[in-house]
Amino acid sequence: MNSFYDKLRDRSKKRFALLVDPDNYDDRLLNELTGHINRNPPDLLLVGGSMTSHPIEITVTALKLGTKLPVFIFPGNLFQLTDRADGILFLSMISGRNPAFLIGNHVLAAPHLDRAGIEIIPTGYMLIENGHATSVEYMSNTRPIPANKPEIAVATAMAGEMLGLKTIYLEAGSGAARSVGPDMIRRVRKRISLPLIVGGGIRSVECAREVYNAGADMIVVGTALEQDPELVSSFCALRNELNS
Repeated sequence: MNSFYDKLRDRSKKRFALLVDPDNYDDRLLNELTGHINRNPPDLLLVGGSMTSHPIEITVTALKLGTKLPVFIFPGNLFQLTDRADGILFLSMISGRNPAFLIGNHVLAAPHLDRAGIEIIPTGYMLIENGHATSVEYMSNTRPIPANKPEIAVATAMAGEMLGLKTIYLEAGSGAARSVGPDMIRRVRKRISLPLIVGGGIRSVECAREVYNAGADMIVVGTALEQDPELVSSFCALRNELNS
């Protein structure tokens, strides 16, 4: 069976991932979200967050039982690991200089992930300034790349590809006031051959279209769907339109 990464690197298709933060979903809200997902399935479900005090395996298991979609870990810390997931975006925060988020936590997690036997996608994670401080900025103790410095983002993404990472993730931060700018996305897309993921601050179909058109291969939406889960259908419809 093809891995999810095999699908992601087929850049002829746009992908849509839904991010679920276990802290923001009780059983009722998770059941409601599952219903929307089954009627309008995204390509991937991501589970995780900057804090996430609730056990991640509970949410992963519920999504696995309630849907037929791949469920990947989107880890904010070492407590967000479980062998019940299908895979993990193994995030290395290449935009920052905190060694724990560059490689330190990865060394501690590697033996567990090896035993788990899940799909691992090494991901160059780049935090981009969006006008407001975000949880990931505070928790990682790193500064984002300035939004008006696309040349830094381009050079960082290029370095990530040269280091052997398999995808680049431009992140404005969970609940960001605005998404990563289209000019920065276009410039990064032009200089790398890897799949490009963009998340944070994507709150509308219009914004998602702009991000896709700038060069994103997959968008990740979380906060907007917490506020209005019916938007799943709108984002799926946009993906289908762009892929037709």
